[in-house]
Amino acid sequence: MVFMKWITYSRYTGDDFGIDSEDLLQALSDFLLESGFNTQYMPFSEWNSHSLEDLKNAIQQALEQGKMFPDDRLQQMMEQLQSLSQEQLQQLLDRLVQKLIDDGHITIEDQNAEQNPEQAPRGGAGAGPDSKVKFEVTDKSLDFLGFKTLKDLLGSLGKSSFGRHDTRDLATGIEASGASKLYEFGDTLNLDISETLFSAIRREGAKVPLNMDYSDLHVHQCEYQSSCATVLMLDCSHSMILYGEDRFTPAKKVALALAHLIRTQYPGDSLRCVLFHDSAEELAISQLARVQVGPYYTNTRDGLILAQRLLAQEKKDMRQIVMITDGKPSALTLDDGRMYRNAFGLDPLVISRTLEEVNRCKKQGILINTFMLASDYGLVNFVQKVTEICRGKAYFTTPYTLGQYLLMDYMNRKTRTIH
Repeated sequence: MVFMKWITYSRYTGDDFGIDSEDLLQALSDFLLESGFNTQYMPFSEWNSHSLEDLKNAIQQALEQGKMFPDDRLQQMMEQLQSLSQEQLQQLLDRLVQKLIDDGHITIEDQNAEQNPEQAPRGGAGAGPDSKVKFEVTDKSLDFLGFKTLKDLLGSLGKSSFGRHDTRDLATGIEASGASKLYEFGDTLNLDISETLFSAIRREGAKVPLNMDYSDLHVHQCEYQSSCATVLMLDCSHSMILYGEDRFTPAKKVALALAHLIRTQYPGDSLRCVLFHDSAEELAISQLARVQVGPYYTNTRDGLILAQRLLAQEKKDMRQIVMITDGKPSALTLDDGRMYRNAFGLDPLVISRTLEEVNRCKKQGILINTFMLASDYGLVNFVQKVTEICRGKAYFTTPYTLGQYLLMDYMNRKTRTIH
């Protein structure tokens, strides 16, 4: 008699409740991308400085809210969690943090080790006082968060897949998607072999050898897919976290989703990010998780100047600026370098200088699409003038609908140019 060995695989639900690092990342996305909303009245810091203790508190909160448990086992898991002693709970939190470290989603930096190298811990989530141990989100985590945000946004739009930027015109030489056509001088010689042979047979009959003529040549008609350079302008003035609503964290999530969309689906496109406040600076997507809003005014003009400079470096068919803002321009950098501010907005000097840059964008063929996170009269009036000049689009959105509007606009852009 032969005995066969059977192995049954099931999800592990032991000490770590079967929670994997990706479950953790998804549950902690708001915490990892936190923009200062929860600490808006604390002293300002341009970069968030989450400690390991903050991370453990966030994980504990996610556990207690049941964010990482499947619905069919939620009650059972919550009962097991509540039965843990304080020591067992701390051990669970240590293991979950260590799992994030081991899977390359976060890195840790112990400030105690820098001050006292001889007392440096050997690693691990429980090394040293947690309040002194800082962590950084890795590029791997940002890519995952971008993927999950993109997937959720497209799912809510009823789209399970997505393609390139399709234009209204048919050209030859990219991907076959339409009926074949007679070859004309200048077409890419992407021959439709079947139609070419049938044309010759209809003219000559089925004989060998088959004489082919220039008029028999047919080529595949294809939709020309344009390439696009995009600069995403993010308003990080203090108003983005005021008035009881966090508007900057959703904007950061959309930026990560857009970066993932371009990297995976539109590799010929480029995306660069500009933060504008009292002034403007380019921000690497890899640094997006760390940045917070600050006590800044809204210097839209500096953002447009920098965006134009970045787009000039890109050689693409289409160039556009996507601006996400909740406030009207309220600051200006004067020619001598001094900062001119007017918190009430609609200052004639600020508005006129800003619209001058919008006109420069128009002359360079740069499209400006604006996503407004507020319905303030001054903002609406300013954006209306921008869209009139550049013939772009303006969307009034909320933090909850921003991603859907922005991604649909990006994927539906068209051009009439045939190359």
